[in-house]
Formats: sequence, structure tokens, C-alpha cells
Amino acid sequence: MAYLTRTDPAKNINRFYIICLDPSLFGWSLTREWGRRGKPGRMIVSTFGSYQDAEKEQRRTLRRRLRHGYTERSDRSRQ
Repeated sequence: MAYLTRTDPAKNINRFYIICLDPSLFGWSLTREWGRRGKPGRMIVSTFGSYQDAEKEQRRTLRRRLRHGYTERSDRSRQ
């Protein structure tokens, strides 16, 4: 699981992005959740037939979010 945040007080940006890869009944599920920190976020769950396809999409999503200014956090306790 990756927990990303993006904060810029000057622009009133305080966002989160969570990427989680889990086995499911039909293969592998990639869950992506995002929104403003402290509020409920939006969520999309995508299902993949193989672990390799799901992991490839996970890496692609992580790279894209990092390019857009998000930073990875190791702990979620200090939200």
C-alpha cells in the first residue's frame, strides 16, 4: 500500500492519494482512493487477471502521482 500526500498552504492544497493492491476472487484488485485530507474521498477499484498487470498499473499510477507533486508517507497516523 502507498499513502501519498500533497500539501501547499499558499494554494490551499491538502490532498491524499492511497494505492492498494490486493488479491480478489477474480484475480487482483487495485484500489485507488483520493481526496482532501480529513474528508471522505473518491474510490475506484480495478480488477486485473494477473498480478503482473495489476502491479504494472500500480507502478504507473504511483509514478504519475509523484510527478504531480505528491510525496510518499510511511505512516498514516499523522494525517
